[in-house]
Amino acid sequence: MTPPQIDQFFARLAARTPEPKTELVYANPFTLLVAVVLSAQATDVGVNKATAALFVVADSPERMLALGEEGLKAYIRTIGLFNTKAKNVIALSRLLIERHHGQVPIDRAALEALPGVGRKTANVVLNVAFGHPTIAVDTHIFRVANRTGLARGTTPEAVERGLERVIPDQWKRHAHHWLILHGRYVCKARRPDCPTCLVRDLCDFEAKT
Repeated sequence: MTPPQIDQFFARLAARTPEPKTELVYANPFTLLVAVVLSAQATDVGVNKATAALFVVADSPERMLALGEEGLKAYIRTIGLFNTKAKNVIALSRLLIERHHGQVPIDRAALEALPGVGRKTANVVLNVAFGHPTIAVDTHIFRVANRTGLARGTTPEAVERGLERVIPDQWKRHAHHWLILHGRYVCKARRPDCPTCLVRDLCDFEAKT
C-alpha cells in the first residue's frame, strides 16, 4: 500500500468514526489498567459485565488491595484465567501504592514493570488514558495490518513498528482504535465483510469476498 493510499485508508475510517473509543468501560486510569489486564484472552463485553460491579467497590489501588485476592475473584470468576489475573491485579495495586503514590505512571517502562502488564497493555493505557499516539497490536490489528498490506509482520512488535513507520502523524492518535473496530466488525477473521468495507479498493487481500 502506497503512502497516499494509507492516508486515504485512515481518512475514510476517520470519516466514519471521528472519535473512536475503547469498548472497555472504565472510570479513571486505574480502572482502565485493570480492565485491560482482565481483557487478555477475554472479550470486552465479558470484562465489562464483571467490572460493572467490581469498580463500584474497588476503583483505586487502595480499595482493590483492601478487597484482596479472594474478594476480587468473586467478581471476575466469569473471566478466563481469573486466578492469575486476580493475583496480578492485587500485586500491581500494591506496587502502584508503594512505587507511584497510588497513581498509574505515564511511562512505558514503569507500566511494563507491573505484574500482568505487557507492551500491548501499556500501549492501550498510554493511548486511552493519557493521549499518547501508541499502537497496541492485538489479534484484530495484527490480522488487519497483514491482510490489507498496511504493515506485514510475523510478530505483534514487528507489525507495531511497521504501523508506526507508515501511518501519517495526523492519524496516529486514534489509529489503533480504528483498526481494532475495523477488524472486530468488518475485517473479521473467518468471514471478512468485504462488500461493506470502506477501504476495499485500497486493500491488498487477494481473497476478497
